[in-house]
Amino acid sequence: MFKILRKPKTRAFLLCGLFLALLNTHFLSLDSRASIENRESRVEHWDPTKYIGIDEIRPGMEAYCLTCYSGTKIEKFSLDVLSVARNAMPGRDWILVQGTDERFIHTGPVAGCSGSPVYIDGRLAGALAYAFFYSKDPLYGVTPIEEMLRVGEVSRPQHAQSGYVLDFSRPIDFARIDKQITTPQSSRRRSLTGAAALPCPLVTSGLPAQVAEQLNALVEPFGLVVVSGVGGGASVNKKLDVQLAPGSCLVVPLVTGDISMEIVGTVTDVVGDKVYGFGHSYLGYGQVNLPMATGQVHTVVSSMYRSLKLGSAVKIVGALTRDESPAVFGRIGAKPHMFPLTITIDDYRDSNKRLYNCRVAHNRMLTPMLIRSTVAGAGLCLGDLPHDHMIEYKVAIGIENAETITFENVSTNIGLTEMLMETVSPVTMLMNNPYKEVDIKSVDFDVRIVPKSIVSHIWSIDLSDSKVKAGRNIDLGIVVESVRTGKKKYQCTFEIPKSLPPGRYDLTICGGYGYELFLRKNTPYKFVAQNLPGLLEALKYLLTIERDKLYCILALPPGGVTIEKAELPDLPDTKALILQSAKRTLRTQLYPHWLEKRIESGTVIIDKKTMRITVEK
Repeated sequence: MFKILRKPKTRAFLLCGLFLALLNTHFLSLDSRASIENRESRVEHWDPTKYIGIDEIRPGMEAYCLTCYSGTKIEKFSLDVLSVARNAMPGRDWILVQGTDERFIHTGPVAGCSGSPVYIDGRLAGALAYAFFYSKDPLYGVTPIEEMLRVGEVSRPQHAQSGYVLDFSRPIDFARIDKQITTPQSSRRRSLTGAAALPCPLVTSGLPAQVAEQLNALVEPFGLVVVSGVGGGASVNKKLDVQLAPGSCLVVPLVTGDISMEIVGTVTDVVGDKVYGFGHSYLGYGQVNLPMATGQVHTVVSSMYRSLKLGSAVKIVGALTRDESPAVFGRIGAKPHMFPLTITIDDYRDSNKRLYNCRVAHNRMLTPMLIRSTVAGAGLCLGDLPHDHMIEYKVAIGIENAETITFENVSTNIGLTEMLMETVSPVTMLMNNPYKEVDIKSVDFDVRIVPKSIVSHIWSIDLSDSKVKAGRNIDLGIVVESVRTGKKKYQCTFEIPKSLPPGRYDLTICGGYGYELFLRKNTPYKFVAQNLPGLLEALKYLLTIERDKLYCILALPPGGVTIEKAELPDLPDTKALILQSAKRTLRTQLYPHWLEKRIESGTVIIDKKTMRITVEK
């Protein structure tokens, strides 16, 4: 009896298990379809007849991509689907494809193909975005289209542009800021596996080789590679009727005009006035406002190390407004934020003055680099400067809704360093200040380069008397020596105040460098900005220190007090002591007093001398 009943029970258990397995498979299928639907439902304009989701893609499927290898012609390149790589990057999937077209096999991965649309089963699957540069085969990682289409959605919050992080609690130091700008950041695109985002060529025109090399070191961490010799200066037919379309050239002109710098990539998709491209980020920090242009490809340079497209912009047609991990996003018709940069160079090596008219993209991170490279390119157009040289320069920084910052100065024997530092650092501080958004309206340079050194040092100082009574005069004879022009004597007279108490006082003779150090030591509060008006005031104060002057400074006893930046020089000592109480949080210091004489020397004095005089009763 037991044996007879066992078989039906076994069959029942088997049937029950089979039913549960089928039911589970059914629900898994529903979950899978729901996952696809949920994934795609998050995309605002998902069209299953136009786009193919990553869950529908299988190895072995035939595919092709569209891109431009020459001129403006969009061509088809065959591909094979190898696999789908889940979570290839945190929260990101890839479709792995291999190029089978002979041109792809010849060139390997091409910088500038970023964004080339990939079609599988006749539908748009994504964009070429990643590559294995040392692979023997043309392997690409494709960013799925559903990830790209989420970029630029209206529901995403708008964030302010990222930029430089500056310490505004410290006195302004142009050298420190310039070092931050010119120190290459750690690369965001490196990969230990060899797979990395396809770099985008930054094609330049009008930049000398040494300037292009310096620029490349700065932009390489952002996934750019500087290519010299072609760009806005190349033969470009501006009348070409080129439209942004899947596979067409997508150019971001960062600098236009007599010197140009343009990023070259590819359009993935166009939906109405919305443009998607690159398949990866550029700067990768969300909101941007950069010019977006149509373009053409002059040629593809095949290389064992890295092949790349040489291209240039045809016409600015809109602006990139979002820059996120899966793609860049722009709108046709949007107005990009650019400002004019004018550079006049009077170089002794040239028979005529050179005038450069450019326009520069307005971006907290990029603009300082772009101004620096453009001005350096104009100044070094005829090659490096000789060892002995002098540079006279006038600069005007136009600011929206604020007074223009204008200054002029001179430097000698150190190239363009001081001029660039004194211009780029203020622009960086203004654009990255934490107080109020600042728009740069224009930047103008007037530069004169002369083949002579004006370095000098203090040879001797003669005092009429080291002891003097209050109310009397003291005369100084200062001899300054220059290697090129020899010795020259200057006279200076101080009238000792009648109220000056008896004692010993320091008398300092120096040039512009020493004078700045004196001001920083005695009035540090004038170099600190606590708001935007204070920043403008501090910048103007620092930029008025002239290097070709001889400064004579007689330090007097301090009196009064400064509270933060408020100066109370005549405050009685009793009240000053109360204000300097440790219980108060406001920064206070005794107000410094000194007598000062400035003498036109026409040279840059690099040292200082300090003497002591005695004031008698």
